[in-house]
Amino acid sequence: MTFQTPLILSGPLRKPRQMLAEQSYGGHNSIHDDAMAEKLGFQAGPIEGPTHFSQFDPLLVQIWGPAWFERGCISSHFKNMVVEGEEVRAFVETPQGEATSVRAWAEKADGTPVLEATASLGPDHGQTLLEARRAKLTPPGPLVILQDLEVGMTGAKDEQVRMEADQHMGDLYPFSLNQKLDGITENSPWYAEASSSPWGRAIIPTEMVSVLAEYTNREAGFPSKGPAIGLFADLEIRMIDGPLFVGEDYVLRRDVAAIAESKRTESYWVRTRIFDKSGENQVAEVMLNHAIVKNSFENYDELRAAREA
Repeated sequence: MTFQTPLILSGPLRKPRQMLAEQSYGGHNSIHDDAMAEKLGFQAGPIEGPTHFSQFDPLLVQIWGPAWFERGCISSHFKNMVVEGEEVRAFVETPQGEATSVRAWAEKADGTPVLEATASLGPDHGQTLLEARRAKLTPPGPLVILQDLEVGMTGAKDEQVRMEADQHMGDLYPFSLNQKLDGITENSPWYAEASSSPWGRAIIPTEMVSVLAEYTNREAGFPSKGPAIGLFADLEIRMIDGPLFVGEDYVLRRDVAAIAESKRTESYWVRTRIFDKSGENQVAEVMLNHAIVKNSFENYDELRAAREA
């Protein structure tokens, strides 16, 4: 090769849609509600982070073909919120030689970073961005909201899930797959037409894998005090024996992989392993860092001071 210069693929500027304005959990609105977001000091209700993953799929299929949906992994840290009306562009460095891991990122039209990520093709992913981030975590102080949570806790039971095309995905995701496809930034006939799909069945888009994984998350029973407002800080979606199919039954098993805190949040990292309907063959895995805003919990400062005394 004459040059070692990294080359970059980029997509068009897109305006992702806000589809979580009516999201609720624990009997209250979420950070995606404008009024709630403004109360916590944010500009407006942000677009859900995984929405941006769709802008990477065309770039990564360009690099790795359909195998991206079978063995691909996107591992992302969200850096700045995006509100409806703002434009976002995705970027991916092309792999050098036989490399199976590349750097990826997204920016607003003015260059403001939205997320940083690694994208890789398994089975050998190397160290993903979130594996590197978790390795640097330090033990948190005496937590308030998550004081009853411990690393290694597992979900209370196996969770049974599926995603039909017209299935309403609950209070956390108040829309169906078909409704999402009406507004998704990068649509594909693979998401809706079995005859067009290389696998002979409609597949679940990358951004909707986290919706499937979170659909029954309350069944895990992880102890967290509330009411309090949370957001996604980090998310990794890893396909092992994909893709995931529309209308297919899956089994979810969860465990707490890490607990941490920042100046503004307490957070817990949950690993959700997705198995086929037999519960024997793992087909995918989702790692999600739930960051809970400290000042959204009543009397947080006083309770924290008491725990530190």
